[in-house]
Amino acid sequence: MATSADEVREEVRRRYAESARTVTEGSSGCGWGSGSCCEGDEATKFGEALYDAEQRGELPDAAALGSLGCGNPTAVADLVEGETVLDLGSGGGIDVLLSAKRVGSTGLAFGLDCRRSGRQERDLLKGMIEQIPLPADSVDVVISNCVINLSTDKAAVLNEIARVLKPGGRVGVSDVVAEDRLTDDERGERGSYVGCIAGALSKGEYEQGLEAAGLEEVTVTFTHEVADGMHGAIVKATKTRATARHGLPVIQPASSAGCC
Repeated sequence: MATSADEVREEVRRRYAESARTVTEGSSGCGWGSGSCCEGDEATKFGEALYDAEQRGELPDAAALGSLGCGNPTAVADLVEGETVLDLGSGGGIDVLLSAKRVGSTGLAFGLDCRRSGRQERDLLKGMIEQIPLPADSVDVVISNCVINLSTDKAAVLNEIARVLKPGGRVGVSDVVAEDRLTDDERGERGSYVGCIAGALSKGEYEQGLEAAGLEEVTVTFTHEVADGMHGAIVKATKTRATARHGLPVIQPASSAGCC
C-alpha cells in the first residue's frame, strides 16, 4: 500500500496509465479493474455515464470511453464564447473537447495532465496541478473532474487555481467530497486513495481551503452518494475583482496529501 506522497503520486500515475491503455484497445476506462475512481460496481456513478447522449455523440469514442470523472463540470461552469478555460487533470480529454466547443474559435481550452498525450494540439499541457504551467491572471474558468481528490498537496492546488484565475474568474469543479462527520481513517475504510475516496477532502475542508486561497462565493453541493458519507459534488468559487490577490498562505486541509 502506498504511504508517502511520492508513492501515492506514482500509484495514481500507474493506475490511470493502465486505464488509458484499455481505452486504446477499445474498452471503457471504467472497466479496467479495481483501483480506479470507478472501481467495483460504480459504472453509473463515475465516467461517461454522467454525460448525456448528446454530449457523448459530439466526441470521439476514445474521449468518452476514457472518462473516469465523478461529474460533468462543463454542465455547471457556464462557459461562454471567447473565454479561456483550464481543465486540471484532463485525462482522455472529454471535458477539454466539450469546453472547446462552448468557448468557440475565439476562446481557448487548455487541458493539463501529468501523462504525455499522443495528440499534438497546442492546448494540451504536460505538468502537475500543484504547479500549473500558466501565468497568473490568465484563465477565466478552472474546471476539473474527480482529480483534486487524488492530489497529495491539495493546498498547493487550490492556491494555484487562485493564482491563474483572472480577476472575475471562477471555479466549476466536480470532485468526491466527504461529509464533515467522517475522519481520515473512516474515509480510508470506504475506499482507496486511487479510487478517489481515501484522499477526498471534507466539505468544510474544501470550503476553508478555497477561502484561504483568496476565493469567494464558495459553495460545495453534494449531487450523488458514491460511498457511505462520500459524495460526488459540485464545487464553485469566484476570484472577485475586489479581492484578487496571489501568494496567500493556505490552511493545509487535514486530508491533503499531489497529483498529475
